[in-house]
This record gives sequence, structure tokens and C-alpha cells, in this order.
Amino acid sequence: MIITLKKDAPKGEVEKLIGGIEAKGLSTNLIEGASYNVFGVVGDTTILDEKVIAANPVVDNVVRVAAPYKKANRVFHPADSVIHVGGIPVGGQEDVVVIGGPCSVETEEGLLEIAEGVRDAGGHMLRGGAYKPRTSPYAFQGQGSVGIQWMAEARQRYGLPIVSELMSVEKLEEFDQNVDLIQVGARNMQNFDLLKALGSIRKPVLLKRGLANTIEEWLMAAEYIMAGGNDNVILCERGIRTFEKYTRNTLDLSVVPIVKQKSHLPIIIDPSHATGDWRLVESMSLAAIAAGADGLIVEVHNNPECAWSDGSQSLKPDRFKTMIKKGRVIANVVGRGM
Repeated sequence: MIITLKKDAPKGEVEKLIGGIEAKGLSTNLIEGASYNVFGVVGDTTILDEKVIAANPVVDNVVRVAAPYKKANRVFHPADSVIHVGGIPVGGQEDVVVIGGPCSVETEEGLLEIAEGVRDAGGHMLRGGAYKPRTSPYAFQGQGSVGIQWMAEARQRYGLPIVSELMSVEKLEEFDQNVDLIQVGARNMQNFDLLKALGSIRKPVLLKRGLANTIEEWLMAAEYIMAGGNDNVILCERGIRTFEKYTRNTLDLSVVPIVKQKSHLPIIIDPSHATGDWRLVESMSLAAIAAGADGLIVEVHNNPECAWSDGSQSLKPDRFKTMIKKGRVIANVVGRGM
């Protein structure tokens, strides 16, 4: 962190500022100039709030040299992290992982049928929403604990680790005991109480990017989980909100190489929520693999026309199978399996 002091700043006030910073275990290096004095702060500057420092009357400007996230930062962890979900590795140079399943867990019979289709198509994990955050309070809100039980049954029958969204701290124990990959949805990306609670367990977490959040804010959300001791975080880009109306959201595929540069955490892409249109899912999935994504999470339904939620963005099992077949070709081109 570099702090520029105002011209003719009182010596006593400067010493007070520097003393407060050094009292936190950081070191400072003062450089005196003709008009301005500048000093650098060395150490774990994440404990400093640059806005608080900038509010000091003797401070002219504050600039962070390093990103505020440490545990998620590739600078401090050069090697790619590989997160294991139910025995399946995600990240690094491991095979591209494909997660498929319905937006909402509707019925036990329907879920088992979809799970069989996901397995037979070559999918690696089963996704399904048991608790559903919906824009309208009158829309289907999910089957709750019963849905989690059905997901567990599908896992046992078809050998697919299960992925489901956690919405509140109150359900953490249920998810920790039953779900292989706990999803944090876009609306909860900055639910800091939930993130802190997830830091207290060791179950892998799939952290979706918020609707209008920057990459740094997203990585800082991951930092909350990791700061609590849980390093098993997988990032998920699911599109951000822009002015465009032809798609549900705008899929930011440039985030893949950016995340790979800034962080060691795996990143997967959700083309279903990003586009909102099943006709766009395959092409965006292939593009994501080409961009270097570590996996995909795709909505799959055996009867999308009658789905209880998000049928318009769901692939039928046969189309899902075709997508995976094409994806393997692209993965091979970029030196990955699938």
C-alpha cells in the first residue's frame, strides 16, 4: 500500500498516522520529497481500510499495490488448486467436469429419470435445487428437505455426486451432511454471514458470481470462505446483468482467463442462467471449454415444456449428450479431457 501525504502535513499528525499503522504489525518506509511525502506500507495490508486512511486530514491519496484478497490470490499460491467433489477432481489440468440436472427438484420419479439421463450422457455430477430463491414469492419455492433426500437417492443409484443451493445458515448442517458440493447462488454472493458459516466446514463450495459484481468483489467473497479455514472453493460465472435484452444475462467469458491469472481457484461456467435460452447453451458451453473453464453446470430436464422452473433454458438429455460429445473434441484441442 502506498500513502501520499498532503503538502506541509504537520509532522505530529504524520507520526501519529504511521504509529497507528505500525502498531498493527506492519512496517512503513517514508520517502520525503520536495512537495509531498510518500510512504509505503509492507505486510498484510488486508487489515487496513484504505477509505479510513484516506479520510485522515493529512492524507492526499491511498493506493493498494496488491489485491486485498490473499488466500484466493495466485501470487501467494502459484499452483492451481484442485478441489475434490465426491472423489471427482475439479481444476488444474484435470478433466473438464460437467454438472447437469434440473433447476428445481420437482418429483422423485422425475429426478431419478433425469439423473439417469445425465449419467448416460457422460455427466459427472447431478445438480438440483431443493430450496429455490425465486423472484416472485408466488413461484415454486422447492421441495426442501424432501428434495435433498431425493437427490441423495439419485446419488446412491447412479453414482453422481450432488450439487444443491444453500440459502440460509439454518440449513448448513443438513447440507454439510448430505450435499457433495454446496452452491451459493448469485443473490447470496455477498451474504457474509452465510460465507463465514461455510468457512467453518470443509465441504466444497460452488460460489456463483453476483448479478452485478466485479471480479474483485467475487474473489473477496471467496476470501470470506477461505479466511474461515475452508479452502475448497470453486468459482462459477453465470452471467451478469447488463442492458442487453436478447439474453437473460450477459455471459462474461473473459472472466475465465482473468480468474486464471488472478487466482488459483477452479472456475466453471453456467451457460443456462447466463443465456436463459436452451438454443444458446451448447455454443456457450463449447466456447467456455475453449476459454479454459474447468467445468460446466447445465440445466437438464426430460420435459422442459412442463418444468416447474426455467424450462426455457434446459436441455433435454439427448441434447445434453450431444453437447458433451462436442465438448470432448474442444477439450482435447486445449489439452484437457472431459
